Amino acid sequence: MKVFATIRHSKGAEDVGVTINPTTLIIFGNPKVGAPLMACTQMVGIDLPQKALITQDEEGKVMLTYNDPAYLKERHEIRGCDAVLEKVRKALANFAKAATN
Repeated sequence: MKVFATIRHSKGAEDVGVTINPTTLIIFGNPKVGAPLMACTQMVGIDLPQKALITQDEEGKVMLTYNDPAYLKERHEIRGCDAVLEKVRKALANFAKAATN
């Protein structure tokens, strides 16, 4: 996976005088995974590259959140591309595992 951008929402909030718990958005992807999904339906490009939100709560627990490919399937009415969606699901799971170990 290539990281395209890192957005520190908590820093942006701090810059305008608002305090929020640590919150960072990572925008990442791999054309070998995303391009076949866009071949299924170009409209999924609005959700690509993928994003992951890393947050920390008041107790210090860190969470990683991302859109499940099942959501993308429903949102964009993707049909006949289950193998591609499964590849995306596995890639996201591997990314999450690597990021949280």
